[in-house]
Amino acid sequence: MTAAAQQPTQPQVKVNVLNVCSPSAEEKEAIVSALVRIPKQPLFSPDFEIDRGRTSLQERPGFLQPGESGQDSAESATATWVRIRREFSFQALFSTVQYSFSHDAKNMMETLVFRVRDPKDLMQVSIEDSASSVTSPATMLSTNTPVSRIKLERFGKSSVVLARCPAPEAGTAPDQSAYAPLFQNASDIVANYRGLLRAARVVPDELARVDLFRSKPVPKPAVRKSAPKNK
Repeated sequence: MTAAAQQPTQPQVKVNVLNVCSPSAEEKEAIVSALVRIPKQPLFSPDFEIDRGRTSLQERPGFLQPGESGQDSAESATATWVRIRREFSFQALFSTVQYSFSHDAKNMMETLVFRVRDPKDLMQVSIEDSASSVTSPATMLSTNTPVSRIKLERFGKSSVVLARCPAPEAGTAPDQSAYAPLFQNASDIVANYRGLLRAARVVPDELARVDLFRSKPVPKPAVRKSAPKNK
């Protein structure tokens, strides 16, 4: 028996590398098609859901840019969030839309997710934007923050992602002018659904309720020192 025959056969691993800065023409067309199919004036069913909470951040949030530096403080170890979900009527392509707002000590992020009712090719569309926490959530929600990321989840295929790419430390930013209409269209969709879901009113109210459960450190009792005894 030869040495080659004794070695077990290694399974082949296929790695798909996503070009998020410059998707191909086919991927660009897929994004265009998905965004166009999102209804501007949807018919919602009576069902809805609003969630709120606080989550410990065990690792660096994924929406931070890889080039950002700095250590997380104890204050930035948690994030408060609010989710609003509405269901579309049965004749719609999408079954649900979910809006999420996340806020920690350094960043705020909006995420809008549309899930397809009967997925055959497209499964869901997600759109994200983010801003620094130097301002308040209410201020961010009153401003149309430009979208920074668009992602298509597809059935049996790799995802399609388009993201704004900053300039590297040594070089210039990639030319993304060809994708400007896609970013603008996605930003308009977020602004529209922010209004349809009343996020500018709901989110600050729900975040205030989360703050009611914010734990405060219990002050330590003062240690009383006894006077020295006279010998």
